[in-house]
Amino acid sequence: MFPTYDVIVVGGGHAGCEAAVGAANMGAKVLLATMNMQTIAQMSCNPAMGGVAKGQIVREIDALGGYSGIVTDHTMMQFRMLNRSKGPAMWSPRAQSDRRLFARKWRIMLEEHPNVDFWQEMVTGLIVKDGRVEGIHTSMGIEIKSKAVVLTNGTFLNGLLHIGAKKFGGGRAGERAATGITAQLMDLGFEAGRMKTGTPPRVDGRSLNWDVMELQPGDENPSKFSYTDTPELKKQAPCHITYTNKEVHEILKTGFDRSPLFNGQIQGTGPRYCPSIEDKIDRFADKDRHQLFVEPEGWDTCEIYVNGFSSSLPEEVQYKAMVKIPGFENAKMFRPGYAIEYDYFPPMQLRASLETRLVKNLFFAGQINGTTGYEEAASQGLMAGINAYLAIKEEDPFILRRSDAYIGVLIDDLITKGTDEPYRMFTSRAEYRILLRQDNADVRLTPLAQKLGIKGSEERMISVNEKITHAKEIDRFFRKTSVTQDQLNPYLEKIGSSPLKQQQKLHGVVIRPHINISALREVLPTVDDFIGKYPQYTVEMAEINMKYEGYIKKEQEMVEKMNRLESVKLKEDFDYHSINSLSFEAREKLMQLKPHTIGQASRISGVSPSDISVLLVHMGR
Repeated sequence: MFPTYDVIVVGGGHAGCEAAVGAANMGAKVLLATMNMQTIAQMSCNPAMGGVAKGQIVREIDALGGYSGIVTDHTMMQFRMLNRSKGPAMWSPRAQSDRRLFARKWRIMLEEHPNVDFWQEMVTGLIVKDGRVEGIHTSMGIEIKSKAVVLTNGTFLNGLLHIGAKKFGGGRAGERAATGITAQLMDLGFEAGRMKTGTPPRVDGRSLNWDVMELQPGDENPSKFSYTDTPELKKQAPCHITYTNKEVHEILKTGFDRSPLFNGQIQGTGPRYCPSIEDKIDRFADKDRHQLFVEPEGWDTCEIYVNGFSSSLPEEVQYKAMVKIPGFENAKMFRPGYAIEYDYFPPMQLRASLETRLVKNLFFAGQINGTTGYEEAASQGLMAGINAYLAIKEEDPFILRRSDAYIGVLIDDLITKGTDEPYRMFTSRAEYRILLRQDNADVRLTPLAQKLGIKGSEERMISVNEKITHAKEIDRFFRKTSVTQDQLNPYLEKIGSSPLKQQQKLHGVVIRPHINISALREVLPTVDDFIGKYPQYTVEMAEINMKYEGYIKKEQEMVEKMNRLESVKLKEDFDYHSINSLSFEAREKLMQLKPHTIGQASRISGVSPSDISVLLVHMGR
């Protein structure tokens, strides 16, 4: 009935979709197995993509041939570039998406891929022989064979929903949990744990008083995520901001004794950076109010997502408190918020390729690894899919370094440091932020995609090379073109910048703080005439390269030093106990984690610089 597939992907969420695409675009024959074909790429929580550091990840996924950026561009309702008031290393794109259209576009793109097949059923176990995965078992007793398997089970592994004292088995509201896989993996020797996440109530937008809330419009000139020719956003929907207050907090506190978060009912660890409203009230007792983002779920629905009001309190307490929020006095609730507990597997059990150490050709991606967020999951899925194909071809894995991409930082953090709470990406986690910007993800990663042979990368490289050439042309123009005092001093005096004392090259002007190419175009016709022929994204990259040239050079030098350590490979069967001059803690940690390079070893907690020196001497370095 079934052929033997190259790769079977279990789970149809963001990680699963990108895993299927990643393997299929490499040339693998892929089966995507999911419990419900109608919920492929479901935005289970916030209907948005991107955000701080997450936006950079979406662009990196796109540069590597993934679909998340393309789907977002086709279905977004609003676009904002966050952190514009800060340096460009912090700029992060974010889009509010139409939930229904997002899932629909993903399914269409998957169904259009000739290398992707589908099977709708619960996967209850794996076929494992002699330490190698060979396929899956389904709930109907069917065996489907494959050369590799990628598990992207999200919150479905023994999922348990909590609303007050009520508990329901499920991986998402209205959907059953997945059983069987955790027990089998533990029997195989895997360590498992429990984590918790949650979601806020959904309400009827027709019942809200929008006039008393703060308007949060999109950018005047919205950008997009994908480097391909996706449609521009012509029409945007507004989001709004409102706040809780003391009365809201007091009402919520009346339900704390019935909160599964506080009474011990929930055993899993919740996300530190996206806490429930009751957790925020408890942890930040000195605050009289908390910000709420009131966000639309789609163009053709009145359903509203109350971002910041995640809760697992009894539904009557949630509602009683909600109607005391400004603008929510007459709110009608579609469904209450809830918490969900699920199984995960500590990611230090993985190699850098996301292949498990215990079972060959078995890969984990997404929340099964302890992460939270669509973007983090999608990026792991893409990398796992690519590496699953490389594994069955017995080729070297595709591993991104910390200096290559936020995706590299994410995976290295997971496999080196592990996580005991849902891991979320931030710009502060990356050492090389000025190199890992949202504007240059294609320049950084598309050449790597081309080298791998990812479908479509040859065509993309034409655009990348054109972008690089144009950025250099812009740089040369600013270095060779002069401007006089008469041309520019009136503008400089107007903005409070020091006037020119003599004729100066434009490069020296544009690198000043608070001066940008866009402003110079308005006051200097020669700049406008020259710059007008280039796309805005190319101009942006060229300007950042000029302004931050010194910082970029310093980070590149740091990368070169670190890459010397990354180039020193360590064998997985290396016996660290045999090196007596290593500290006892270092020997224990190194034996446990089995780092693949000296660079990774240096980032392990408990491994000191002197331990690294000992290793280098031992290896003749």
